Amino acid sequence: MKLSAMFTWMSGVVLGVLLLQGLWGTMGKGIGFGLPYALAEQNMMMEGGHGNHQDHHHASAPQAGQWEGSPEGIAYSEFNHALAGVGVILVGLSELQTTVGWQVLAWSRWLLPASLLGAGIFLLIWSDHLAWPIGPWTLSETVSGKDPEMLQHKIFGVLALGVGTVEWFLRTGKLTHLFWRGLLPGFALVGGLMLFMHMHGPHPAGPQIQLHHHVMGTLALAGGLAWFAGEFVHQEHVSPPTSSQLSSILKILWALFVVTIGVQLLFYSES
Repeated sequence: MKLSAMFTWMSGVVLGVLLLQGLWGTMGKGIGFGLPYALAEQNMMMEGGHGNHQDHHHASAPQAGQWEGSPEGIAYSEFNHALAGVGVILVGLSELQTTVGWQVLAWSRWLLPASLLGAGIFLLIWSDHLAWPIGPWTLSETVSGKDPEMLQHKIFGVLALGVGTVEWFLRTGKLTHLFWRGLLPGFALVGGLMLFMHMHGPHPAGPQIQLHHHVMGTLALAGGLAWFAGEFVHQEHVSPPTSSQLSSILKILWALFVVTIGVQLLFYSES
């Protein structure tokens, strides 16, 4: 069996196992593919009414009608993180395949932009149960910043859409400059820094969530820096064999860091 075919087969098997163990596990806690917010919110109403979103910042444990830390809120958040993990894993595998140079399954080169575009759309619509357009908050309230976590989710969505669009044009050959190729690792650097400031409000598992985000932020920063270092080495006047090998190693590290972040997201837990 050729290495390229073996890589494709192993990637499919690994991704399938991760999907079954990670994504299915979060769905089993009460979140389905349809409209997770509507189902979870209905349960919240039955248990204690809508509650006040602002009151979430004054309690360390979930109260009746409170979303953060409630079983429904946890399931909703874990599902969103797991779904994002699937997209990030596809991005990492696509980057790994491109770096190694295995030209197998020509359509797979579109997985990266498709994953980013899908993640961006999902974040802009379903990232938060109170946010526009699925929740009671208006668009202006959603982006006002009175809920920093919500605003960061929407920023991530916009960035994912923008970078996904650029990656699409890169694959069509309409964009070739280094600036455009560096947007994805640049996104990783920006996103990594934002993860150090990303809070989930007064949550019973707050320290655990914060540690998880710090680890992801560190991996994102390391991956982004590895990509730019690989590009820098490639551009420098170093002997071709040495620069090419070192650049490839750094780019492979970048791809592996991305895959690791995806696996973390897939198994993300707030319980």
